[in-house]
Amino acid sequence: MTSRRARRGAAISLLCLTLAASPTLAGCASGPVHREAAAAGPERAPAPRAVPPVVAFLGDSYTVGEKGAVPETTYAHATARLLNWQVIVGGRAGTGFSKGRGHREDYLELFETQLGWRPAPDLLIVSGGHNDWRLPAAQVAAAARVVLERARTRWPGTRVVLIGPLWGSDSPPQNALAVRDALRGLAAQLGTPFIDPIGERWITGNRMSGTGNAPQLIRKDGTHPNPAGHRYLATRLADDLRRLGLAHPVRKTG
Repeated sequence: MTSRRARRGAAISLLCLTLAASPTLAGCASGPVHREAAAAGPERAPAPRAVPPVVAFLGDSYTVGEKGAVPETTYAHATARLLNWQVIVGGRAGTGFSKGRGHREDYLELFETQLGWRPAPDLLIVSGGHNDWRLPAAQVAAAARVVLERARTRWPGTRVVLIGPLWGSDSPPQNALAVRDALRGLAAQLGTPFIDPIGERWITGNRMSGTGNAPQLIRKDGTHPNPAGHRYLATRLADDLRRLGLAHPVRKTG
């Protein structure tokens, strides 16, 4: 009996030694074997997730939505969705750079109350001039300079882009073109990228005459984009920002 037990023990010991020599076999190891962990190799930390840039807009009804419009449908929000931004939209319908023409608030006041107290974004996009077109172009540019310089003082590392007047047709009045030209000149003086929707013909033709893209993109008021129009404007803005290297802005530090 003792001899039989001895032979059985020797056979079991030999089997365990054979199993232990093979990394692919389970067997009689003295402690637990974590086969899945061993097969997977050393555990790796997950790759860090990229943080979307924070982009702030300051604008009029084109940017924040006219009365009765849903703000989240404007081109500002649509651009953020296209480019994977975190977006903050400030401004108010009917206002502009200057307080002329009965504006209750100008862009400087709106910047201070809605945006300027926030942590610095990576990019600030200022879009305006449409509601300033009846004012002297030099007055509008002077007011715009104060806004842009205040933003740069408050957020020195934030990139800034200026967008000229948006229009619901391709035939704005001459004074609107003068405001556009004055804002473009200011941007050149400050070294600020300037985007010109009128010059780039974002909107063509006229809704009333049924020409160009205006009938498909502009509301019955002949001024404001419809939801499809806002999505279209977002594609044009995104293309310009890619061209400027600002589709994925990063705030300068140090």
